[in-house]
Amino acid sequence: MSLHRGMKLKTFLILMTLVAVVSDYLLHPFYPQFFELRFGMKNPKNVGYYFAAICFMVMIAFPFWAYVSKKVSELNILVYTQAVAGMLALYCYYTTSYINFWIVSLVMVLFKGSYLLVYPYILKIITKEEHPSIIGLLSVVVHLGGILGAVLGGLTVDYINPSSIFLIMAAGDFIQMAMSGYLLKSKKYATDLIISEESAVTDKKNIPKGFILKLGLITLILYFSDFLIRPFFSLYWESFSMYKSKLVSGTIYAIPGFVALIALWINNKRKSKGHEGIINALCIGLIGLVLQGIPNEAAVVLGRIIYGWAIFQGVVKFDILLFELSSPESYSLDYSKIHFFQNLGVLLASLNVGIIVDSFGLRMPFIIALGGFILTLVLYFIVFKSVRKVHKQLAKA
Repeated sequence: MSLHRGMKLKTFLILMTLVAVVSDYLLHPFYPQFFELRFGMKNPKNVGYYFAAICFMVMIAFPFWAYVSKKVSELNILVYTQAVAGMLALYCYYTTSYINFWIVSLVMVLFKGSYLLVYPYILKIITKEEHPSIIGLLSVVVHLGGILGAVLGGLTVDYINPSSIFLIMAAGDFIQMAMSGYLLKSKKYATDLIISEESAVTDKKNIPKGFILKLGLITLILYFSDFLIRPFFSLYWESFSMYKSKLVSGTIYAIPGFVALIALWINNKRKSKGHEGIINALCIGLIGLVLQGIPNEAAVVLGRIIYGWAIFQGVVKFDILLFELSSPESYSLDYSKIHFFQNLGVLLASLNVGIIVDSFGLRMPFIIALGGFILTLVLYFIVFKSVRKVHKQLAKA
């Protein structure tokens, strides 16, 4: 009976994650338009600084709420944090002060960031055998939420006004607050369910010392490399393609997101092998990056498809590795530390990509990303050698 209630809870939490991601991504593609129309700010540097500040706030928010979750349950935290985030979003809608907007919106991001607790919470209420499929599903939910958020945000900017995005954000926050409160009060859901299992890697000697720090640094390089090729991809495509349409550029840019959906479906059809396949994914990613670096339409499209498959598998399997080595009571804290490093990689990429493109051209991000993938591959091969050996032995047994 409790297992059935746990399944219902898992589905509810995944839906809640979708609401959170859509709300979070509404304004991401439209910061330049927002600052120009709302405050008359046209300097691109202002947008860059603001985006960097948001990345920093997300970096510190999740570890903070993960620490709090050791004392207070995740759903209780979400009831209050999302209520505060919703009220701050309403303030951002009404304020006309640029300085006040900066301060209040960043505090809002701090409170909104608590929704990331849902991810490790879901993994605590399912078995480790379910981890690969759920981690893949949550990755796709983030992709879909980002697409839906961007579309809804674009419609709001085009047909209403940019400030109204904060009304939709507030609605999303209040919906999450209500959903969390409903889960706590309803007896239909096993909110106190925690499935505790021994990790497949039971021998502590086979887990690298300081594995969180090492895994964090490895994924920092991976996320830096991945995000480095994103901001100027559309300009790169339009620099050699006969198709200059923004719709075409956006479609080519979105190919990895569509490939992720196919990859999830295939992963669910075949038997999961845990985190095995990281090396294969990174090697395939290298091929995808090389093809994208060739200024030819067919090569880039093929490269996007191959790269989309590789980055989805790589990111999902690195998350699986983390939760294989961690324990349910440490999921939130350990994942928050890894998430800090991943966001640091995104922040470093965001701060440097403009300088790189300005100095070396539109192809250079692909070359640097290629080097980043090679470094990620080498470090993973060296650091997690003992873990791979154990899994090979278990597979043969």
